[in-house]
Amino acid sequence: MDDFVKTKLTEWGLSDWIENFQDQGINEESFYLINDDIDKLITKLGPSLIFKKRLKSLKEHEETADSAQVLANSNTRDKGKRKSESQGESSGCLSPTKKRRRDSTYSEKCMLSEVRNMMACIRNKVLQGEKTKFNAFLEEKICDLKKEKRELVGVFGRTGAGKSSLINAVIEEKDLLPSGDLTACTTVIIKVEANKQNKKYEAEIEFITKEELKQELWYLLTFILNDEDCKVEDDDDYNDAVEMLSALYGEEWRKNPSVEHLMNDKHFREIPEFIVSKKKALTCESAKELSAKLVKYTKSSSEDGDAKEVKRWFWPLVKCVTVRVPNNDLLQNVTLVDLPGNGDRNKGRDKMWKGVVQSCSTVWIVTDINRAVSEKEPWEILKSARSLMGNGGQCQHIHFICTKSDVIEDSDDLSVAGVCAAIFKRNSWAKEEVKREFGKLKGVQTHFSGDCFKVFTVSSKEFLQEKRLGPDETEVPKLQEFLQELNDFHSETLKYVSGAYGILSLIQGAGCGEVAGVKEYLCTDLEDNLVCELSKVSEAMEESYRAFNKCLMEGVEKSNSSRESDLKSFLYPRRVTGSAFHRRLKCIVANNGIHKPRKGKQQNLNEKLASKLMESIDEEFRKTFPNESKCEPFNGAISSFSLVTGTLVEKYKGVQLQLEFLRTEEEKIKAQLDKTIRERKKEIYSSLTTTIEENMQKCYEDAQQCKGPGSLNAMRDIIEQHVCAKKVGMFEEARDAMISNLQKLMDAIQKTLRETMLRSIELSLKTDDQSVPDVKEELETVTKYYQELIDEGTSPVSADQPGPSSAQVSLSKSDD
Repeated sequence: MDDFVKTKLTEWGLSDWIENFQDQGINEESFYLINDDIDKLITKLGPSLIFKKRLKSLKEHEETADSAQVLANSNTRDKGKRKSESQGESSGCLSPTKKRRRDSTYSEKCMLSEVRNMMACIRNKVLQGEKTKFNAFLEEKICDLKKEKRELVGVFGRTGAGKSSLINAVIEEKDLLPSGDLTACTTVIIKVEANKQNKKYEAEIEFITKEELKQELWYLLTFILNDEDCKVEDDDDYNDAVEMLSALYGEEWRKNPSVEHLMNDKHFREIPEFIVSKKKALTCESAKELSAKLVKYTKSSSEDGDAKEVKRWFWPLVKCVTVRVPNNDLLQNVTLVDLPGNGDRNKGRDKMWKGVVQSCSTVWIVTDINRAVSEKEPWEILKSARSLMGNGGQCQHIHFICTKSDVIEDSDDLSVAGVCAAIFKRNSWAKEEVKREFGKLKGVQTHFSGDCFKVFTVSSKEFLQEKRLGPDETEVPKLQEFLQELNDFHSETLKYVSGAYGILSLIQGAGCGEVAGVKEYLCTDLEDNLVCELSKVSEAMEESYRAFNKCLMEGVEKSNSSRESDLKSFLYPRRVTGSAFHRRLKCIVANNGIHKPRKGKQQNLNEKLASKLMESIDEEFRKTFPNESKCEPFNGAISSFSLVTGTLVEKYKGVQLQLEFLRTEEEKIKAQLDKTIRERKKEIYSSLTTTIEENMQKCYEDAQQCKGPGSLNAMRDIIEQHVCAKKVGMFEEARDAMISNLQKLMDAIQKTLRETMLRSIELSLKTDDQSVPDVKEELETVTKYYQELIDEGTSPVSADQPGPSSAQVSLSKSDD
């Protein structure tokens, strides 16, 4: 028997079956040919399933390496030669650090796969057992293990800045997203993620609702196209409306420009999914094929490439497109989101846009390196979306990406070395200038720390072609490495194995029976600890509540004293003609106080009125609900919550299995609460502008009725009178809404901690259930894996999870 087979079986925890493989003469070659014959070699179901899963993973891993080697020797694949080099890891060209990381990730994937299969088998045993309350609890806990994290990276930038090329280069799919045409722009949200189900290139297209289209048509026909003031060549709103209707209806909309006619289903026969409110699915063999099919759903009109064949454009109906790419490790837990502009006039698309921006843990702002500082649009995006990304979101990293870093003036007069030197000098200068510009953005600084901002000078073209710059010099590998770290497979594996370890400890402990009344005394101690720990959490949250109230009181006072000057600056802007502002104000009142042109700065009267309140609370809000991963909400009160102390573990050694379960339950519930807080804090922060918008609703409806000569001043008067009438109550109501939402969150945290831990205590210590399966072997395996993951020490989770004690390890290995 060769060493290969023996080594693999030992690595996979199947050393007990080595003798069978040896007796049957299995060598390395025949090892890969094993299929249904495994039942003759491994006669137990559990180990047999583990072997099948491990062998499948091994084959897939080596197939990937082999295909990468083929790519390295051939230039015919559309992913470019960088893909082959990065995947050609089997050639031994990796650095020791990267090789260790790759080997560790592969090992953990096998480990996670094995534990998942193990827990699936245990779940089946539980389901086949008696229908008890305890078994129902176990089944619920096992199902909860399946949840996966998903990190969103939002990619912003103007048309032509190189967003699509950047995404294509980073994920090494050269032809996935169309690029290179300055006259066409991405008009919808495009999410790019991994296809974990098969090896096809897939897209899922989500449309706006018919009601949303009806509202948008009404707005365009009423406030834009039928307004004589808007019918000028340089009016962006008018031109945008014409472009949108012409794309969707051709010249038909000009013949009968009525909402009823344009909503007729006959216009949408080519896309029946829109008519019946379903998503449209596309499946292709290659990225290039999928890209060609997507053009008419994602781009504005163009005369470039595949777009020449497009007769009708459906992007006005599309809310979002999700593209799924096969065989891509960078996207396993990460989604890249190509985000157009700074929102959308369509309410459905705008709501989704806001939701995506709020959910991004990282933002990439993409701009041409030669205009990185001078161009207004990327900085305007950052300023206008700062609240959604910062206190109103969960953004931890802002990456300013200067593209086309290989382009240098007068390069024809320089040698290759001279060109490279000029590129490096210019890129270094650009980084410093961009950092200096970011430091000037005072409004942004209140939402983010300085160390969250980084600058990259990237050349997607050079990364794929490598004419003058090496791969590392293009800085694309830096972005790939960042995404790899964002995937954080180690933490995901540790989280799952930790949960499995806790459940197995509970099952094994339940089968051990009572230990001389120990459980009753332990329950009393745990319940006393719970009261004490909840008191600590409550005290920390009350401190934040008082701080919020104080800041908001000051904000109300400032808002009332500055309301007249704030309104005047908004309603009587400098350097804007009366007719231009008239058009703008009509759009504002028609859209509940907000005007979002496709180009330029958005106007938001609700945010203007709420600005003093937001400024008053921003610093305290960020302190209470930090986005930084190293900081904790409510000054770390929840992360410090713990019932299972070292003293209890020593005092109650006979029930350590149950205590191990309770400890892992604590970690799990704290992780769930972190997620809940992250979502609820967005609602809390946005409640200031939401409440003011609701207060202003009647005012906007009245202003919409103003027509004809003098309507501009009439709209101004209505708004000013409404705000003056509300001066005693509007800002106070906004403050009360935020405080009320904060109190609801505090109550929910207390309730979740109390009820979850009491239920876990009851079912783990007040229930003796002899009908549970024997999981002694599984617990030994998972305990070993859990300890290995803890020892790896690369995850922040491990700092909070001390791992199984030596007593627990020995207990799990001992006979009952």
